[in-house]
Amino acid sequence: MTARSQVGIWSIGPSVYLPSLLFGIGQGAIAPVIPLSARDLGGSVATAGLVVALLGVGKIVGDLPAGTLAVRLGERRAMLLALGVVLAALTACLLAPSVHLLAAAVVLIGIASSVFGLARHAYVTEAIPFHLRGRALSTLGGMQRIGLFAGPFLGAAAMSRLGVAGGYWVHVVVAVAAAVVLVVVREPPVPDGASGRAAARPTARPDGTARIIRRHLPVLRTLGVGALLVGAARASRQVAIPLWGEHIGLDPATVSLLFGVSGAMEMLIFYPAGYAMDRLGRRWIVVPSMVLLGLSLVLLPLTSGVGTYTAVALLMGFGNGLGSGIIMTIGSDASPDASRAAFLGAWRLFADVGNGVGPVLVSVVTAAATLGAAIVTAGAVAFVAAALMGRWVPRNGAVS
Repeated sequence: MTARSQVGIWSIGPSVYLPSLLFGIGQGAIAPVIPLSARDLGGSVATAGLVVALLGVGKIVGDLPAGTLAVRLGERRAMLLALGVVLAALTACLLAPSVHLLAAAVVLIGIASSVFGLARHAYVTEAIPFHLRGRALSTLGGMQRIGLFAGPFLGAAAMSRLGVAGGYWVHVVVAVAAAVVLVVVREPPVPDGASGRAAARPTARPDGTARIIRRHLPVLRTLGVGALLVGAARASRQVAIPLWGEHIGLDPATVSLLFGVSGAMEMLIFYPAGYAMDRLGRRWIVVPSMVLLGLSLVLLPLTSGVGTYTAVALLMGFGNGLGSGIIMTIGSDASPDASRAAFLGAWRLFADVGNGVGPVLVSVVTAAATLGAAIVTAGAVAFVAAALMGRWVPRNGAVS
């Protein structure tokens, strides 16, 4: 049995998937707490929304430095550094005397989460054979989804005893646990050629991020733009579902429950989606995923009751879950052997910019026209993403 075949998906479970799950739980636990903290510190509703948006800003700011850190420090050290920054930022959130300090801490959490995610992404790309890559990265994405889904429930339980601070304490506990796992559990060694490419020639030092971007600009301006639109469409659904539920008169508890049901649908299919990616090819997953997401967004403004609203929310969850890990996988396929982490940092920047643009697009179109028009516009973005990905993603997954 060759070295390549000895590294399987589940062999990296304790060292890769468990820390990612724990980190996702922490991120989910603080997501609903951040705006509440901003309000407690005297911020307006608009200010609270801005503070929440700074988490995404931090991710965007951290993408390119994350690649550099992963190259210079190695993935494990970069993740430990990220967890240290998260713990410092969480302490600042707990002790923040003003909205300004809270906002700065939230930006740091966003930057650290970018470093943590990039390091995991780069390691899985190196360690897992190409024929298992879709399953490995869809599982990584699935662990993050499970964590984000479970985190708010654990945060709510802690908040029942500790108040708003409880959500932050959940993240503190799981961040410490993730750090312990990273220190105690060793990752399987990366075999030569594990990523399914020929070994790269050794160089004196890795190329810088700017040089990597220039060298791979043809990929970034095609597939990268597609990834940006995929991120925008996906992020739009996070505001479209609750806002339309409120628009048709559903109570907040029902909207929250159905939003969770949609998220549960995503979690159920992440591994089958990865299996299909490996067997059928990336194009045959990303295009249907975006078509279904776009269709569900276009249909959402046509719903007027809980039955049709639930059906469309489930379709939306299925479409989004079908693409679990697809952007990471396409980025890994496109990444060079030399300075891979630096390239992935640039790649993730496109997707994260899309994640930030999506909700802004919904807000702008809603202000200019109607909420229904905004949601349909988001659906159109998904259709454009499907067309671009269908055009640029190779059939065999290899990107030159």
